[in-house]
Amino acid sequence: MKLILLGPPGAGKGTQAHKLVEDLGIPQLSTGDMLRAAVAAGTETGKRAKAIMDAGNLVSDDVVNAIVAERIEEDDCAKGFILDGYPRTLAQADAVEAMLAEKGTNLDAVVELRVDDDAMVERVAGRYTCANCGTGYHDTLNKPAEEGVCDKCGSTEFKRRPDDNAEAMRTRLQVYYKDTSPLIGYYYAKGKLQVVDGMAAIDDVASEIEEVLGNL
Repeated sequence: MKLILLGPPGAGKGTQAHKLVEDLGIPQLSTGDMLRAAVAAGTETGKRAKAIMDAGNLVSDDVVNAIVAERIEEDDCAKGFILDGYPRTLAQADAVEAMLAEKGTNLDAVVELRVDDDAMVERVAGRYTCANCGTGYHDTLNKPAEEGVCDKCGSTEFKRRPDDNAEAMRTRLQVYYKDTSPLIGYYYAKGKLQVVDGMAAIDDVASEIEEVLGNL
């Protein structure tokens, strides 16, 4: 099963990807992890990426595409993979199509987690985690059972990401709609798009994804 998860920041792509990894036994591939792994392994593409990053520049599409192409050749991707955070643009989507065509295969599905923008701003702006064990909470949607005490480990220390605020979230949404949302139409036209309700409870979203994948 070869999948792409689509949706704006905070839609729950990472959470659902983790569940799919457990259910399907295929790896979740994120560009950040793949870049770091390629640099650490010292591959030719990794060396190119390191030189670009050391110079303070953004890694170009051709380097990212090459790293993805290398990664999906590894043994753990033989049964499939989940692309998380890639492709982000139409050019990258074309690159995915080309690299899979070279392998004589194609995507099975692109799952869009469709969400309400205003609700997403509220959801992300209220997120925080336990500083000790990383358990996630929310100011209104998911509070600890005892205020100020982590349910899992009992810690009283919590933290928030600096960009988990309403202003930063709206900026991230603008980038998503400008660069990435055109992929929704792209994959719809290819007959690959499956839409689920990203605003539902986590387990309900997982069940809906399981259902649409089971009907492929």
